[in-house]
Amino acid sequence: MPAARRAPGRLPAARRSFLASGLGIALFSSAVFGLSGSFAKALLESGWSPGAAVTARLTGAALILAVPAIPALRGRWHQLRDNWVTIGLFGLIGVAACQLFYFNAVARLSVGVALLLEYLAPVIIVLWLWAASRKRPRLLTFGGTLLSLAGLVLVLDLTGAVKIDIVGVFWGMAAAVCLASYFFITAKENDTLPPIVLASGGLFVGAAVMWLAAATGLLPMAFSATDTRLGPWITPWWVPLAGLVVLATVLAYVSGIMAARALGSKVASFVSLTEVLFAVVWAWLLLGELPGAIQLLGGVLIVGGVVLVRLDELRGPAAGGAAGGEEQRGRELPRAASPLEHANDVEPVP
Repeated sequence: MPAARRAPGRLPAARRSFLASGLGIALFSSAVFGLSGSFAKALLESGWSPGAAVTARLTGAALILAVPAIPALRGRWHQLRDNWVTIGLFGLIGVAACQLFYFNAVARLSVGVALLLEYLAPVIIVLWLWAASRKRPRLLTFGGTLLSLAGLVLVLDLTGAVKIDIVGVFWGMAAAVCLASYFFITAKENDTLPPIVLASGGLFVGAAVMWLAAATGLLPMAFSATDTRLGPWITPWWVPLAGLVVLATVLAYVSGIMAARALGSKVASFVSLTEVLFAVVWAWLLLGELPGAIQLLGGVLIVGGVVLVRLDELRGPAAGGAAGGEEQRGRELPRAASPLEHANDVEPVP
């Protein structure tokens, strides 16, 4: 019997399965999120200030995401009022402060190093909880934390083989603290607010904060119409700005939410670690910059350490323990036992 012809326009079963699983969407989300540092640095090198780049990004993305966010509310505007604290803190810390600090780091460091510093957030969370609860983390988390800290030493290149900007390191670590704070703020699962509404609302809050800071003179704003360089091309200023808004924010958010729903927020956040790799590759292709060999080794250790911490989160409470028995019987565990038990459906914009 002759093999059945594939219907025109239909994808092979293996490819459909890959996309349907959410892994393809999650990787796409990481790839476009990873573009943000390269697009931002192109603007910064043409005369834009970090504050101006962040403000333009947030304002444009907020307006675009409002289009699907308003129908998602279905007229239930009270959801915004009921969740104003979460939206406000998400916009202030997870969006405005986190981005501003990251862009300030990108202005002084390579994109890869700046993002690696920001990705120390899970380690900061582990250390904070360890100090607050005085309970030592489990072996896998403890090992991952030590591995990431060792990687940090290499990324900073304390031997001096690669010149490092201390102020840039400060901004990168500040971004990591904001990212850690964001995870604490939104760790509690919230089914009363659609993720796209939280994303759009947070972007509006972040944009409003940035415009207010500019109006009061607290934040320098410098825009430029000078052409920018992306890889071998000289482009108008609006090209990297459009990429920053449409690709690295809007598409990244929407695909990230789709991936979280398809894979579950924990697994999706785990796959999002590939953003670091994409960011380094994009910076190499578009900006011609690459961290030094010792920094790349440190980056591998940091990512490896975060992977171990995330793996420990996915495992849940220690098997066989009292907490594990409680979970198996379907009884809710105290949030303090697993502070990142629910990774967020809406990641902060890096």
